Amino acid sequence: MTAADAATRRAQVVGATRIVVKVGSSSISGPNVNQIEPLVDALAATHARGAEVILVSSGAIATGMPYLKLDSRPTDLATQQAAAAVGQNVLIYRYQDSLDRFDIVAGQVLLTAGDLENATHRSNAQRAMERLLGLRILPIVNENDTVATHEIRFGDNDRLAAMVSELVGADLLVLLSDVDSLYTRPPQEPGAQPIAHVPFSDDLSGVELGDIGAAGVGTGGAGTKIAAAKLAAASGTPVLLASTGNVAAALAGEVTGTWFEAAEAGAETV
Repeated sequence: MTAADAATRRAQVVGATRIVVKVGSSSISGPNVNQIEPLVDALAATHARGAEVILVSSGAIATGMPYLKLDSRPTDLATQQAAAAVGQNVLIYRYQDSLDRFDIVAGQVLLTAGDLENATHRSNAQRAMERLLGLRILPIVNENDTVATHEIRFGDNDRLAAMVSELVGADLLVLLSDVDSLYTRPPQEPGAQPIAHVPFSDDLSGVELGDIGAAGVGTGGAGTKIAAAKLAAASGTPVLLASTGNVAAALAGEVTGTWFEAAEAGAETV
């Protein structure tokens, strides 16, 4: 990435007035539950500069697992739904407890893929989100795992975050991960190199994919993040892939992670 590219990227981040941030289960549950507070610190700082912030947070099932005395992510749908019902309540409490330090109120928004595929439901979701943002509420979005079935799931919350970005016309989508950027191959492998910048036209065909995230609680990986980034970029929203530990730097516009350029207005994206 050239100095000019870095300056442009910083300007786009700090100038963004509507930002969607997505965080995964493994980043804010289990041994990493203490990352909620620094994540909220960064969100609050962005909120304080006048930006509208939407958090897409996974973690309901992972958060609920200890309360159901489960050592690993359940594989049957009914137990996943039960864990989500318990965990979503605890997860939102943890976020609100941390947000109270900044006098910011969270609003819970639970969606299924069907909500965004049905025109009426999509319009209702869009209206609710706009009103929450207008009231300076910080929406926390998650898939409605308690009622979602395999047939009506988004598949992963990276895709959900991209769809929410399109729904609200976000200026920026930040996908947080356990890894600090996209790499040419799984970062633990010899020769892996970080990728700082992805032009919209780059299909990343030379990238060897591996998982991003801790095994056992997360469902996403590098492939889901690339697909989500490309989906958001096609609708005009640039995407920054960064580590959860670097979220403050990412939202402050510092050069970190992998930047996915958005399609230019009027460009053919098919």
